[in-house]
Amino acid sequence: MSIQVKSLTKTYGEQKAVNDISFSIETGEIVGFIGPNGAGKSTTMKIITGFIPPTEGVVEVEGYDVSENSLKVREMIGYLPENNPLYENMFILEYLNYVAGIYKIKNRKARIQEIVEMTGLTKEVHKRIGTLSKGYRQRVGLAQAILHDPKVLILDEPTGGLDPNQIVEIRSLISQLGKEKTVLLSTHLMQEVEAICDRVIIINNGKIVANDKASKLSEMKMDEELTVVVEFDQKVKPSALREIKYVTKAVNLKEQQYLVQSKAGKDIRASLFQYAVKNNLTVLSMAQKDKSLEDVFRELTKE
Repeated sequence: MSIQVKSLTKTYGEQKAVNDISFSIETGEIVGFIGPNGAGKSTTMKIITGFIPPTEGVVEVEGYDVSENSLKVREMIGYLPENNPLYENMFILEYLNYVAGIYKIKNRKARIQEIVEMTGLTKEVHKRIGTLSKGYRQRVGLAQAILHDPKVLILDEPTGGLDPNQIVEIRSLISQLGKEKTVLLSTHLMQEVEAICDRVIIINNGKIVANDKASKLSEMKMDEELTVVVEFDQKVKPSALREIKYVTKAVNLKEQQYLVQSKAGKDIRASLFQYAVKNNLTVLSMAQKDKSLEDVFRELTKE
């Protein structure tokens, strides 16, 4: 295992920010680590990277106990924290050269040039960090995280502040890096998790509530409500659809297309056909709407 978390707990006073969680990540896996604000994501990442100690439990990175071998672990980890602290008065090349010196990187100039091109910093490379947009500051943070070619990447909101084109570029880079590195990725963008992650860990109130492939999580029945998208040949009032037995929700999506939801355990598809026949309507299409990862996330983390 590249990352092994065993019975991890972090307490601040009487509050348990992380409450007895365990999970493991294999080499070459990209794992999405998601949860509401304050769920314990950043705390867990800081413990894995050795920035803060656990109250209880053990974390191992590449077989090394983080508490006992903090410096060794830090050599193997590339970390992009959520607030991305940078030396704003430094130029980009100056800063990356400084980081390369800390890690005692050989062929420093060539490696820095490689990373600058990889992270799309070439056009901005001669600017001071303090003059950069948030998106380019994020790229600098990612550049310092991968500069020393770490075996493990811990990325907390890596695409924060990026425009849609930049997001696609950074996602592609993370996917490439994930082929040979272990990546633990925290984000609030569900589409990002679905796009690049092999597996998803959902944390809520300091506890793991799900740990599986995104496709598997989307198949979870959760509250067992049935959601149907139906299209008629004429417009109808959503209020009329809500009068059908067991229908709890009906909204007009577009033109004559409607999203209709049933009570838990009740299949309302036959009732929708009966409604159509009774009102001289033709059902042009009807399909069950699969739960998205976002749906599953809300269901697992709602109070």
